[in-house]
Amino acid sequence: MITLLSAPSNLGLRPPEPGSVPGTSKAPEALREAGLFRRLIVDGAVDGGAVLPGRYVDDDITRAAGHVRNEAQLIDHARRLARRIAGVIADGRAPLVIGGDCSLLVAAGLALQNNAGLVHIDGHTDFRHPGNSDLCASVAGEDLAAAVGLHWSAVANIDGRGPYFSPANTVHIGCREDDHHADEVRRFLGLVLPAHRSIEIGMTETARAARTTIGSAGYWLHLDVDVLDPIFMPAVDSPDSGGLDPEQLVELLKALAPGAIGGQVTVFDPDLDPDGRHATLLAEIIAVGMADLGQQVKRPKQLTKDTTRWL
Repeated sequence: MITLLSAPSNLGLRPPEPGSVPGTSKAPEALREAGLFRRLIVDGAVDGGAVLPGRYVDDDITRAAGHVRNEAQLIDHARRLARRIAGVIADGRAPLVIGGDCSLLVAAGLALQNNAGLVHIDGHTDFRHPGNSDLCASVAGEDLAAAVGLHWSAVANIDGRGPYFSPANTVHIGCREDDHHADEVRRFLGLVLPAHRSIEIGMTETARAARTTIGSAGYWLHLDVDVLDPIFMPAVDSPDSGGLDPEQLVELLKALAPGAIGGQVTVFDPDLDPDGRHATLLAEIIAVGMADLGQQVKRPKQLTKDTTRWL
């Protein structure tokens, strides 16, 4: 069964404008208000509480070279969230992390200790890293690179635990045709299916290809809601046309969620949803698409209560 974990982090995002704060930290409570928690709890989920991040700081002027935005706060939050994720898995339940920004993937990887695959559903590859860009700063746009060990050690190798996921057991679904790093990602990961290709072959076949690539291991299911076309979900920091529609995303999630050890939902920004209608849509997508999270997977044997003490 599902354990809901709220992770109201915005630490990995750039400020919408100098001196301002991204709104993704409000997402868990906006989705709670939209009925998501109630719907899942009625079906047997439990509310596992929140893991609060440190204070967001617009540190562009003071941040030293070779460091990401809010680095100390982000690492501290990753360790604490990883401890909670690992504990939920050790109890035989499926953690569903409601974020928050995409930097939460670091915490999931830290918890899983390279004992699982990764299905990364995102409208962008999030593959910016020091080897391909001089603009590294925001882990929310660099999370996949960090997860497979290509970022600065401070975020990609916390406590010597990186890489968090094997590239061969990592699948990306949902980037747009013009994604800057798509070619590099194709060379590096086990499988890459841009949004247009998933639409062509269908969501059932997309999920089958992902599971075949990862094999018998369980996997973490990462969902950045900007995989949806902005016609349906404009309340994100980087909307790009060419994404999935809500029905397609529900179909994809329903096919993938049962085989996932756990998952996370990221980048919804309630500040861009003043009347709450996009929160209502997203709550419906998650409640239907991820209702069976973890129902068909064996938990990694390595994640017992004893082996989570390091976190």
